Amino acid sequence: MRKIIFAGSTGSGKTTLCQRLHGQEIAYKKTQAVENFEQAIDTPGECIENRYLYKMLLVTSVDADVIGLVQDCTKEESYFPPAFATMFAKPVIGIVTKVELAKTDKDIAEARSFLQAAGVERIFEVSSVQHVGVDELQAYLEA
Repeated sequence: MRKIIFAGSTGSGKTTLCQRLHGQEIAYKKTQAVENFEQAIDTPGECIENRYLYKMLLVTSVDADVIGLVQDCTKEESYFPPAFATMFAKPVIGIVTKVELAKTDKDIAEARSFLQAAGVERIFEVSSVQHVGVDELQAYLEA
């Protein structure tokens, strides 16, 4: 399985997704520092929310095979600037999280558009809590 690094705003679902992918119990905890899982790297939301921490994200991504930009579909804003994915010399995918909480299909479509503007190659829609779309993401990482 390829190793993935997750980057996204605070509360976007990065840690929960890591827990789901690794068969762990889903339990909320605020990520304070970069955390390594067997096949994933979980980063604090501050890495994307503060431009001066982009360097930390870039350096940490060296240990990953795939970059995963995580966008919560319940948020009306995105911290990913246009073409953000171009700073990585690796495949960059987008992951729309919390799809079970979307009020309308428009919420998911807007999250997808944020990720497309950031320059991702492919987008996955997941619910870590309800285990929706996680198998598709896992299959991609195992390919």
